[in-house]
Amino acid sequence: MLGLASSSRPTATPGVGTNALSANPTPPQITVSDGAPTIEQIRPLLAPTGAAVCPHHLPAWPAILRDGLGHWPYWLMAHQGGQLAGCLPLALVSSRLFGRFLVSLPYLNSAGVLADDATVATSLVDRAVQLADELDVRYLELRHEVRIEHPALTSELTSKVHMRLPLPDSADALWHQLKAKVRNQVRKGQEPGFRVAWGGVDRLDDFYAVFSRNMRDLGTPVYGRRLFQAILQQLSERAELCVVSDGPRPIAAALLVHGDRSTEVPSASSLREYNSANANMLMYWQLLVGTIERGQQVFDFGRSTIDSGTFRFKRQWGAEPSPAVWQYYVRRGGGGGDMRPDNARYARRVRVWQRLPVWLTRLIGPPIVRGIP
Repeated sequence: MLGLASSSRPTATPGVGTNALSANPTPPQITVSDGAPTIEQIRPLLAPTGAAVCPHHLPAWPAILRDGLGHWPYWLMAHQGGQLAGCLPLALVSSRLFGRFLVSLPYLNSAGVLADDATVATSLVDRAVQLADELDVRYLELRHEVRIEHPALTSELTSKVHMRLPLPDSADALWHQLKAKVRNQVRKGQEPGFRVAWGGVDRLDDFYAVFSRNMRDLGTPVYGRRLFQAILQQLSERAELCVVSDGPRPIAAALLVHGDRSTEVPSASSLREYNSANANMLMYWQLLVGTIERGQQVFDFGRSTIDSGTFRFKRQWGAEPSPAVWQYYVRRGGGGGDMRPDNARYARRVRVWQRLPVWLTRLIGPPIVRGIP
């Protein structure tokens, strides 16, 4: 369960949701709290589709976002017959620079409604829309993979896809299914004798040195170190870091989060000057090998725009696209696309950011990026 924070809670009126759109005479009871369901309660909600608990289903995420980014967590819980029939984790993103948003969930590529039938899903969205009104946010953003039909969700973002690779039973089998060009790049990454190390918080400084430098080079404000510390501490054995070093210098690093059958890489970076040495290819090969050795069935490379550079990088490993459907209840302004860092209107700011010293971006970046949903 999530602990109650000592700070004052943003104004919202918890209550029981009703599903005006459903013909069901006994709609589910919707409650609002900051208490999380357990994984044991979530698994039955996935059972009808045969899905397993994925990294984004882990119930610790709202607490991680509270401690790592300062976002206030809300859990919408649907009960029928005394049993949990669905849930929707939400986080209130609030900043003076950008305003207020209600999101499921920031930082993650997927989250949104988890329910055992369409009636429950509709009731959860009903209550989320009501909560968005109560909190007076600019918009409600639900990060789905399958579209939920609801009259309030009038805008959506479908320009990106999840890139996922079904894994064979052994690293040897994966090696032989890779194209010759990829195998050659991995071999070149092995030649310089770079060191590969795994760990948790003990590797955080090395990870953040690479990650913050790469985000500066991309022109993107960097998340604060506190977010990754919260992930590693609260997800425990389900989260780990992989760091590739050239002597004492970290040159590539990645964060992995493990579900029951799948592993996702929500953040990964490498230094551009080591591209020709294929340090990034070596790291991803190690990530895949480690995931297979853990007994996982799917490796999730994360989201990419179709035909972008990152899309092609992930595709060369054999990853295939699957849909990402981000849906919006817009109360003021535009939908979610207007806040994405790759929006063309931010091009000039990106160029300016790329010229800033890394130490400065580490200082001013986290307060900026925490306000972007």
